[in-house]
Amino acid sequence: MANRLQIVCAWAGPVMVVVAFIGWLISGVLPIPPAANDSPAEVVAFYGEHPTAVRAGLLLAAIGVSFVAPLCAVISVQMLRMEGAVPILSFLQLLLGAVTAVMLLVPMLFLNIAAFRPDRNPELTVMLNDAAWLMFLTPIAPFILQNVVIGYAVLEDRTARGVFPRWVGFANLWIGFMFVPACLAYFFTSGPFAWHGIFVFWFGLTFYAVWAFLMWWAVRQAVRKQIATERTVVTKVEPEVVST
Repeated sequence: MANRLQIVCAWAGPVMVVVAFIGWLISGVLPIPPAANDSPAEVVAFYGEHPTAVRAGLLLAAIGVSFVAPLCAVISVQMLRMEGAVPILSFLQLLLGAVTAVMLLVPMLFLNIAAFRPDRNPELTVMLNDAAWLMFLTPIAPFILQNVVIGYAVLEDRTARGVFPRWVGFANLWIGFMFVPACLAYFFTSGPFAWHGIFVFWFGLTFYAVWAFLMWWAVRQAVRKQIATERTVVTKVEPEVVST
């Protein structure tokens, strides 16, 4: 049962990506996200022209991003196998995963608050819109630290067969580095470093989706190896019990 539950939690990675992306498509965030240099009238129009679709899509996206929590939980379970008696990195990864789950969820709620009253003062709608997008894309420290912790744990894994392949550790470090340009969104309202630009919005979404699928695959493979090892141990023990 525990192994099945780990597989279920691993599937939360792809579910998160698919559900969130469908929500963003319904709301109009994708394929072209709202721009950082949109005028107040354009911001209000985004929320007011199709309010039901925007609200429903953002609600679905909020549900989707919440699935990162079970994925992070099962990653920590597998990291416990790497660390043994002093699982500092496992606990740190779980804590950072919880922080990232909040940082993904809260901006979706802010966007839906902006959509709740499209007839309010445009300046307030713009403020909520700006706060939501900057909160969603720029607080990169927890994301990067989480990738570094996972990558370091994998590369320092000294268990006999290794829980995750070593390339998974290097991939986590590389993906973490891809989030660095997002902090520049505070300084640009247009171009590739604005929140809607390629180095912030598209890098963030693309590489986080890659990470979710990567860890889904890695956890599934690790659990399968774990099950095979447990069956081997049981097969070796049973004849001894019979002989006694």
